[in-house]
Amino acid sequence: MAIISKSLLACLITLVLFITVIQAHEMVYMDQVINVDGTHQRSLLDTKSIDCGKECSRRCRLSSRQKMCERACGTCCARCHCVPPGTSGHQDACPCYAAMTTHGGRKKCP
Repeated sequence: MAIISKSLLACLITLVLFITVIQAHEMVYMDQVINVDGTHQRSLLDTKSIDCGKECSRRCRLSSRQKMCERACGTCCARCHCVPPGTSGHQDACPCYAAMTTHGGRKKCP
């Protein structure tokens, strides 16, 4: 009977360790956003600063008014610490970025 109890205890400990590892993996996975081009970007859960110049250049590369796009994007990036993936749209990936408006009520961030 003691052998069965030890085996059961070993199985339970193994199960708890397995569940802990799976939960840790999910937390790491949920903390990343996969961009359209396949690169990884940290989500809003991460408060580390990002390279706004690089991210805004990527975001505005197809814009007809690149300088203005990069300036507006830079302001939004500095405040939100996030730039959506792709060259347009996908603003649901950065709610702060999507919510910013000008004094006239238009969307501020490209």
